[in-house]
Amino acid sequence: MYEKLRLMCFFDLPMETKKEQKYYRVFRKKLIELGFVMVQESVYVRTLPNRSQLAKYEEQLKRVTPYNGLVELMYVSEKQFNDRRFLTGEKAPQEVAVGNKKMVII
Repeated sequence: MYEKLRLMCFFDLPMETKKEQKYYRVFRKKLIELGFVMVQESVYVRTLPNRSQLAKYEEQLKRVTPYNGLVELMYVSEKQFNDRRFLTGEKAPQEVAVGNKKMVII
């Protein structure tokens, strides 16, 4: 069965020292390289074709996850993601541009 999912990454990383700031930048850059799009500050999301892809992205992110702070991954169905409600604000421009496409050429 073809099941499109959204992998969400939530993180709260310390940025008090130069070393912590560097770890933050490396982690955020990796998210973007892996095709994640920012939907809110410290909340990134990407489309996955199925659950088996989750392990691939989890492993790649583990390699650059700083030793302190908080990093969480959660996946939801495309329907659940699209059914979210905005109490204020609206979708980020990046999210509108990407939509549920696997690849976007800018």
